[in-house]
Amino acid sequence: MEHVITRKAQLSDLDTLLTFEQGIISAERPFDSTLKDGEIHYYDLGQMITAPDVEVIVAELDGEVIGSGYARIMIPKSYLKHSRYCYLGFMYTKPEHRGKGVNNKVLEALKAWALSQDIRELRLEVYHENQPALKAYEKAGFKGHLLEMRLGLD
Repeated sequence: MEHVITRKAQLSDLDTLLTFEQGIISAERPFDSTLKDGEIHYYDLGQMITAPDVEVIVAELDGEVIGSGYARIMIPKSYLKHSRYCYLGFMYTKPEHRGKGVNNKVLEALKAWALSQDIRELRLEVYHENQPALKAYEKAGFKGHLLEMRLGLD
């Protein structure tokens, strides 16, 4: 995908990014029975685009936004070695462009931003049953770290 570029998201991208958010939620519903029915939102994308501690990146092909992701600077628990890390999220590629390296280009842009902020630790969450996402993150160098478990008491 040599024509794909990445850039910082702008408020003018918001309508597209809101569509991407609903695509992420639709993809994750089969893995999470605790999500509410109907339209929900994970993010305040407008606020994130303008926040100094968040970098929202879009991937663009011939002027069309086809992918996204963000890195948010976080303060870890006091017992961890690193003093700050970036939490990654909002990773989305339009279905017709999946498998073409778009997600990797977004990840590379987010890594570069994290390094520019003197951050050397990246973290993200993925549903353990979401094999395509797991494989993509493993291919990018991520390794499983901690499995969160739940028990509904209904």
